[in-house]
Amino acid sequence: MNRATSADRICLALPTNRACSAALTEIAEEAAYAARTFAADVHLLILDSSDDATQAEHAGVVQDLPATPDVTVHHLDEARQRVFLRQAIERSGLAAPDRMLELMLPSDLSYGACTNRAFLIASALGCRSVHRRDSDSTYQVHGGERVFPIRHELASLGRPAAEASAIVTETVLAPAHAHRPVSMVGSSFIGEPSVDIAEIEQLDAAVYHDVVSLWGPMDLPEEQKRQLVEESFKGAGTAPFTGDHSTLTLVDPMRVDMCNIGFHHEVYERVPLPPATETIGSDYFLIHLVHDAALPGVLHNRNIENFYTPFRRTDAGFRAYQMRFVKFLLSMLYFNFVYDRMSSADTDLLDEREQVRGDTVSALLRESAGLDLGENIWRLDRVSTAYRKLGGRYAEFADLMDSRRGQLLDEARRDTEDFALLIDAWPALVGAARETRLGSADGLGGAGGLGSADG
Repeated sequence: MNRATSADRICLALPTNRACSAALTEIAEEAAYAARTFAADVHLLILDSSDDATQAEHAGVVQDLPATPDVTVHHLDEARQRVFLRQAIERSGLAAPDRMLELMLPSDLSYGACTNRAFLIASALGCRSVHRRDSDSTYQVHGGERVFPIRHELASLGRPAAEASAIVTETVLAPAHAHRPVSMVGSSFIGEPSVDIAEIEQLDAAVYHDVVSLWGPMDLPEEQKRQLVEESFKGAGTAPFTGDHSTLTLVDPMRVDMCNIGFHHEVYERVPLPPATETIGSDYFLIHLVHDAALPGVLHNRNIENFYTPFRRTDAGFRAYQMRFVKFLLSMLYFNFVYDRMSSADTDLLDEREQVRGDTVSALLRESAGLDLGENIWRLDRVSTAYRKLGGRYAEFADLMDSRRGQLLDEARRDTEDFALLIDAWPALVGAARETRLGSADGLGGAGGLGSADG
């Protein structure tokens, strides 16, 4: 097979902070499948924030992968990521470079920031799209073969919707949007819920309803609240894959997950993800933006299988995850406001070239940051009451949460302001990343076949 052109260069990204040798082997198979099936030039990007011993284990796995034409592996620890980011930030000429570096590579866990790093590195590599997977998931198997989502992603992503309509199973898209390119292709997951709160439902269904409903607007009608709770965090249920189905549409954000998503570069090079730390759901913003900007997408059914890692079962893992969940609930004061405004903005979200306007989004975020904190105080009260009803470790967590109330309220507002700041800086960062040389001096290594990694 001839080497793919730069127009076919893609980034298949796996951020991780845990041991995931099996996931590395599987995603390498997906990379090989993409190169073989679509003649794509695949850059498999592993952003590794795990400890030294785990990184060494991962490096061994990558080194032992079979060589595959048109697949290049970049296995980057945080030190190597930091080198690249410092160079790109310096080249951008942005003020407060240390602050920018902190937003891109914070010391605490950030689902949005790790994906933003993938976006910038993909721009540096000249990729036309980013395809994200998670290390706590696996691919389904059907007919003895793994069910790779990238089949649908590469078939449609970037094509004019009118052209993609001939590829998908069905089209549910207004003719007025048919000339726009497919900007996002995604699906969901089966298996365990994406948010580790299933135990709450088992302990007390009424408490579960009260807690989950808190991520919706405070004035949401009761019937819509019930529907929200029913659909939240459960993905596509448990039914296994039996055959392909895809729909060209404005993709409902409730139907896709960030472990199973592909974005066209004209989306992620215009607006990043929220860099909030220790907050679940901080990486879902672009899914809403694509929908509200009326950019076509494809929803398919190659669902990934989700599972829980052992750390979540520990006391420390429980406390960490519950705090991330609470911070997610508090973030929704601001994001519900922004989503509501974006859904009514229509063409104001797009410029004359029908590309996303970052300045419109950052202005909405700054406006939301001035909202009264009463709704978030109410959320904290509701969570505290609910968890105390459950007793045990939930009541202990409520004590911890209550002791940090002021800090949590401040962090949620500050995270919103930081996101607006990063959006405004993003065009300069992307432009600088495109000009940042990717070589061994940058800690990214050179090109090669699958198995000649940079780790």
